[in-house]
Amino acid sequence: MFLRNVSLALGLMTCGASHAAPIIELSAGMHRIEAEVVSNPGTRATGLMHRPSMPAHRGMLFVFPDAGVQCFWMKNTLIPLSIAFLDDDGRIVQIADMQPQSLDNHCSSKPVRFALEMNAGWFKSRGLAAGAKINGIGKAPAGQ
Repeated sequence: MFLRNVSLALGLMTCGASHAAPIIELSAGMHRIEAEVVSNPGTRATGLMHRPSMPAHRGMLFVFPDAGVQCFWMKNTLIPLSIAFLDDDGRIVQIADMQPQSLDNHCSSKPVRFALEMNAGWFKSRGLAAGAKINGIGKAPAGQ
């Protein structure tokens, strides 16, 4: 019985791992970011929902197929986040702070293809504002 339960648990872990978002390394000056990349409608819609926490150096990079005004809300998201809307070169267009479990819309002020969510205050605590560059965006898979 024990071996069967271990096999079942390993099978579930393997199955779950196959659905994990790919991770790429980004940087903002000397600050390293491990970003989960979500680039299709399903993974973008789920985002960071239902997660109780996120490590300080982790984030989620949303990749869209075309530049557009991108809007986000925090329904079912349990942790406060800051979002940076990024142009094609990885320059921050604007940053918005978002409260957990809120239906308030946070939209980019101009068309963008990328958005990077980090723990609330991450950008501000590192002195990053509009115009700062996030390096490594070019490594992200194309959006669908």
